[in-house]
Amino acid sequence: MQVIQQTLERPVWLDGRALALLLAASLTTMANATISPALPGLERLFTDDPNAAMLTRLLVPAPSLSVALFAPFAGLAVDRFGRRLLLLWGVILFAVAGCAGLVLPDLPSIFMSRLVLGVAVALIMTAQTALVGDYFSGDKRSAMTGLQISARNFGGLVFISLAGWVAAISPRWPFAIYGLAIVFLPLMWMVIVDPRRSQAPGAKATSDAAGHPSFVLLLSLLVLLQALTNMIFFVMPTQMSFFLEAKGYDAAMMTGAILGTVMLAGGSFALIYPKVQRATGYAGIFLIGYAAMALGFLLLVLAATTPVLFAAAAAIGAGYALVSPSFVALTLNLAPLRHRGVSGGVLTASIFIGQFVSPLLVTPLIAWHGYGTLFGGTALLLAAMAMAAGLAGAAAKVRRR
Repeated sequence: MQVIQQTLERPVWLDGRALALLLAASLTTMANATISPALPGLERLFTDDPNAAMLTRLLVPAPSLSVALFAPFAGLAVDRFGRRLLLLWGVILFAVAGCAGLVLPDLPSIFMSRLVLGVAVALIMTAQTALVGDYFSGDKRSAMTGLQISARNFGGLVFISLAGWVAAISPRWPFAIYGLAIVFLPLMWMVIVDPRRSQAPGAKATSDAAGHPSFVLLLSLLVLLQALTNMIFFVMPTQMSFFLEAKGYDAAMMTGAILGTVMLAGGSFALIYPKVQRATGYAGIFLIGYAAMALGFLLLVLAATTPVLFAAAAAIGAGYALVSPSFVALTLNLAPLRHRGVSGGVLTASIFIGQFVSPLLVTPLIAWHGYGTLFGGTALLLAAMAMAAGLAGAAAKVRRR
């Protein structure tokens, strides 16, 4: 009995299935930004193409567009054909489409391969989200949602740093990094299995399998909030280099350092997400996370020295890492077992819709009102979101009394 209890209390990351899913999570960050250091070299490599300047800049967001469009359909496929099959095929497609840039002859064909890469990311993310819900519950599920964000942050830091090194050799070499996905495949093949699709006759459905009676409405609200959250957060990677250049910094060097700080802070704070969530509840975690992001954007307005810039980046990264796991955890708690795939797909789409919309909305605001007004207004919006979370938590406590 004692041995069984010790087994049950093992850290979740010691579970082979958890490790495989965390490796899958690290791939999703690799999809977009890995080739960023190679963009100037690619533009020079294909200088004969009259559209080279535009196409090279579209290579980074191209997967996001595919994910936003395809993720809900990937979710339907995950529910229909099984999580394991779609995850494995997604990883294989990820490696093939990602590495295609090594050999494709021109920018239009590389751009098409990036769109296919987004389809692979949609399959991986939706299958992975559904499997987290299938395999884990309670505190272990909460821990896994936090570890996913850590895996994405630390994986992104490693892959982007590696891309910076190999891009100095050839602008095509960063595409080879996508081949690392094949290294992860054997573990996924061995440990990932589909959950049982039905219960034994006469067995009573669990509340977790049945889901929340109003899950469609609640999921819709979560999707809108996550899209808004990601639209705000994506101001950092899309606008930071221009902001730093306007302040007189070496934009390339400082942008890498600032975004590295965002990833390090996010990866670190995501590790403590389960403890913070247990102590404060979901309303509390949204209050703390949005308040931290609001502080970060306020510091950007007031930033007169380099340390303040790094403090702002750390606050934004930490706040985003605290709120992000809750969207997945709440969705898995609300969605019935048979709809976890499509729910994860819709949630995944909202992330990339927010990312895609962010520069479209923010860039004109900067042109009209400047960075100070943008960052100040964003800080006020996040502060209002934090207050709303606090009021919702207080109202929930009153109802429970």
